[in-house]
Amino acid sequence: MKSGEKDRLAVLRLVSAAVKQKEVDERIELDDSAMLVILDKMAKQRRESIGLFEKGGRDDLAVIEQKELEIIQTYLPQALSEDEVQALIDDAVTQTGASEIRDMGKVMGMLKPRLQGRADMSAVSALIKAKLGA
Repeated sequence: MKSGEKDRLAVLRLVSAAVKQKEVDERIELDDSAMLVILDKMAKQRRESIGLFEKGGRDDLAVIEQKELEIIQTYLPQALSEDEVQALIDDAVTQTGASEIRDMGKVMGMLKPRLQGRADMSAVSALIKAKLGA
């Protein structure tokens, strides 16, 4: 607040509200992994909004969402490269013995805790489908 970063303050208030809402709804105190889930969800919402705003010709709103996304991403862990994600997928497929698309749930279940906040889970899902031959 004192530094005058109004954009950062607004985003932090949004994050704080989301955290408090989750804690009140579920009557729990959030740990680090739950915080990552919330931040990841907020980042995903911003990415989707940016795409929709750009498609609708509202570049002014897309710029605002992009700034919010950048601020949220500063609180997420460093994103993994595509090669690192692919290596984790290969490892999970080997460990679970997955060979068909119906085994995708096992692979996703193993990967989600390791990739939460570090990779776009929809992109990971597409890579797993390609690996399992869907």
